[in-house]
Amino acid sequence: MKHPTQRRYDAVVIGAGNGGMAAACQIAVKGKKVLLLEQHNIIGGFSTSFVRGRFEFEASLHELCELGPASDKGILRRMLDELGVEVDWIHVPEAYRLIVASQGIDVVLPFGVNEFIDAMEGYVPGSKKAVRLFFDLAQEACEAMYHVQDLQTRVRDLSKPYMLRNYPNFLKTGAYSVEEVFEAVKMPQRARDILSAYWCYLGVPLTRMDFSFYGYMVYEYIRRKAAIPRYRSTEIALAFGKRIQECGGEIECNTRVEKVLVENGQVKGVKTSLGETILTTQVICNASPYHLYQHMIEPSSEVPRRALQELSGRRKSISGFIVFLGLDKSPQELGLKDYSYFIYDIMDTEKLYNDLHLPGRPTMQATVCLNNALPDCSPPGTTILSMTVLPKPEAWKGATAENYYSMKSETAKAVIESFEKGTGTSVSEHIEEIEIAAPHTYARYANSYQGLIYGYETYGWDGVIPRVMMMEADQLIRGLRIASAYGARSLGYSSAMLNGRTMALYALEEMGRNPGAHA
Repeated sequence: MKHPTQRRYDAVVIGAGNGGMAAACQIAVKGKKVLLLEQHNIIGGFSTSFVRGRFEFEASLHELCELGPASDKGILRRMLDELGVEVDWIHVPEAYRLIVASQGIDVVLPFGVNEFIDAMEGYVPGSKKAVRLFFDLAQEACEAMYHVQDLQTRVRDLSKPYMLRNYPNFLKTGAYSVEEVFEAVKMPQRARDILSAYWCYLGVPLTRMDFSFYGYMVYEYIRRKAAIPRYRSTEIALAFGKRIQECGGEIECNTRVEKVLVENGQVKGVKTSLGETILTTQVICNASPYHLYQHMIEPSSEVPRRALQELSGRRKSISGFIVFLGLDKSPQELGLKDYSYFIYDIMDTEKLYNDLHLPGRPTMQATVCLNNALPDCSPPGTTILSMTVLPKPEAWKGATAENYYSMKSETAKAVIESFEKGTGTSVSEHIEEIEIAAPHTYARYANSYQGLIYGYETYGWDGVIPRVMMMEADQLIRGLRIASAYGARSLGYSSAMLNGRTMALYALEEMGRNPGAHA
């Protein structure tokens, strides 16, 4: 007999991060009864901001691609438009500034494929043909990735003849690394180094990184430009929350899901920290698979052996270390003209990757000056800088209660000094507010396993294409799906949103096949 206090939903979404919000929104838009549960007191996950003194800092987002203008919509903008999620997007002014002092590199690259290629030719004379070929291959990789990731493709065509007719170079380069493609197109070394700038956002060396994935990302950034929300990433969370509720979906914060109830391989409901059992046959989980399969499945005998094998067999990606600075001078006074700064010691991505595992001075950073995209983001005469390093969690294994503060402070000091040296500016003497986030910060406040923010490493057999092709087969418990950076589309804001929506579409399809099993 059903207990009178038990509620029933078509679907329950665990965690209101980017993937969870997108999943709940998609289900609500389709008129199904959905409940989004969040352990924090606000929704958004990493899509949030915080205030220190007179500064409001963006917690994590640097910029988003896959948007594009209304005349050239990317896959993310199309998804948000279809869901009715309205965000005021502001394009950032340049693609990036890359500084590698040891190699004499200090370049600023523009958006726009032709503009980018012309700028590269100016910095590396004789590179135009190779860079053009790189972008031609990247464009085809992008178009093929759109095709493969489209759910409708399952009922269209993924056959080898179809792919060979429409995306022949995608198939030819599919098994190649970025470095192998650089070699094949005879890319000059200096041009390779400049084209590798976005690498630090991925955390896999370009000797192993699939060209299709990297080419797709670079092409999307350069062709459609990057953008940020006018009101920080909190605007994304508020827009999703508003739309979910407009469509009849429910959101409950301060409610942690303790258990996912499973019987004979099928989801039956969830138990919350408030002691309530909520019935459903569809659960979309925005938490990590580590937490899900090791702690949440009840009874534990329902955890598939394959799930535990995957937890030990897949390679964990990167965490984050961010120095948030509120400065008492304007960007103009400080000599900061650019929005996005990549500062590397060297451009050997194998060595840089190995350095991610080590404590001490970071060898690369991605820093943004928010005011150069949003001039009014801080009071007049001030500047907001966010300096990001992406270490492996093991780099912080030596942190203890006794040395944690000193580790954070020393690392932050090294990051600031590297920025000052690379840009020739002095920011340390103008610090009004400073906040430092380490992997332990993400582990504590986001309940992120070991502070991971990117899920699994994405390359080879665990790359995006294999993951997308295996989405249906990877459902290990009926009615339970993963919507986070651990999912098919891998890392990043847009990937998490798109992955959440995809998982919701699968859930809706299953609801359509078994209508009597839902609310």
